[in-house]
Order: sequence, then structure tokens, then C-alpha cells
Amino acid sequence: MDKWEQMYLKAKKEYYPGDITPFIYAHNVVSAIEAENGEIFTGFCIESCSGVCNLCAERVAALNMYVNSGQTHIKRVIAFRDKAPVEGENNSLPCGACREFLMQLDIKNKDTEILVDYENKKTITLEALMPHWWGLSSQV
Repeated sequence: MDKWEQMYLKAKKEYYPGDITPFIYAHNVVSAIEAENGEIFTGFCIESCSGVCNLCAERVAALNMYVNSGQTHIKRVIAFRDKAPVEGENNSLPCGACREFLMQLDIKNKDTEILVDYENKKTITLEALMPHWWGLSSQV
């Protein structure tokens, strides 16, 4: 079993959309990340009625990684709803807030592979999604 399949299966266990409270809905988007040391951490989307309290699955997975291991460098990311990413069918790319957070978490995350198409194992790097990122100038 390859690493993408391991990540997909771990994240899929977190997919069970539903209300947590009358104000919070969760588990409708899931994610798995591979840390620099090869460990896999998962996360799920948490949406609140106030909006500003929302957390995407990718950020929850990254925070889970940091809280549980102290790591900040992410090698790979997969995110999806009810099925694995398929290029052109569903958008599995991190939102702008997640892209920004992942870049700020560790500058090496610019090389993070993000799965675009599960069957074909097609990826894109975070840097390709964030050309001319403002924080790179502070790293020179």
C-alpha cells in the first residue's frame, strides 16, 4: 500500500458529516497529512454559525501534527469530501487561508505535495499554488 492510499484510508475514517451542536457542523471535509518523519495525522472541517470560528480539515490536521509531535514540516496533503480527489470533478485543493497557514507554519512546506488526482497520483506543490508568496522575502 502506497503512502497516498494510507493517507486516504486514514482520512476517510473521519468522514461522517453531522451536527456536533445546534451551532457547529463537522466532518464534511477530511484531510490527512504526512509529516517530515513519515507519520500521518488527520483532521476534519469544523464549521460554526459565526463563520470566524471555522477550521478547515487541512489546518486541523496540521495543528494535530504540531500538538502531538512538535513537527511543522509537511511532506504531503490529501483533502476531500465523500470521495478521493479527482482532477476536474471535485476541488480538493486547500483554500487560501490553509495555504497561507501551511506556508507560515514552515517555509519548507513550499515543497509540500498536494494530491490533485488520487487514481493518477497527480500532485501540485504548495509553492505552485502560492507564487510570489510575501513571506519568502523575509527568508532571504
